[in-house]
Amino acid sequence: MNPDLRTRLIAARARPGPPSSDYDLNTDVKLAEGRALRDAAVLIAIVERGGGASVILTKRASTLKHHPGQIAFPGGKVEADDASVDDAALREAEEEIGLRRDAVEVLGTLPFHETVTSFRVTPVLALVSEFDQAPDASEVAEVFEVPLAHLLARDHFSVQSRRWRGARRAYFTVPYGPYYIWGATARILRALADRIDGTD
Repeated sequence: MNPDLRTRLIAARARPGPPSSDYDLNTDVKLAEGRALRDAAVLIAIVERGGGASVILTKRASTLKHHPGQIAFPGGKVEADDASVDDAALREAEEEIGLRRDAVEVLGTLPFHETVTSFRVTPVLALVSEFDQAPDASEVAEVFEVPLAHLLARDHFSVQSRRWRGARRAYFTVPYGPYYIWGATARILRALADRIDGTD
């Protein structure tokens, strides 16, 4: 692994910063005090190929009840027998895409992200030494990689909006080829880009 990349990622992980949320761009939304949030974890898995570093993402199966067909990190709910959010992210990545735990070096966590579906999602930042995908077809339609450089370029992000629950809501997007990366995934990636750039 490129030592400069490792240094930048560790520095980004250590940099103080606020949590993010699906409501960041919608300042008119008033969140209830004491609201109940369920814990979840996602893995920002970075693998270095011959052409440079890339981030592993998935396209969720169209048969899933929640967020079918959307682009997402490997991850899911923190279960009672998970030792930590790191453990939950690694377990989910192994179940969903076949990423072996012994091929992953966890660098740490980023501030959590609150979703409109009432999850407190902790992004786990990690380096991957090798990866031969083996997706679970019941959960994942496709596994693909996006160059890290593309996701760290803040001019690749845009803000779009749509009507949701009777109101227009804005959200980040960071498209790549045929993949429309938006919502919580794009917001977490934007937070990572800001932290690496030192603007968060």
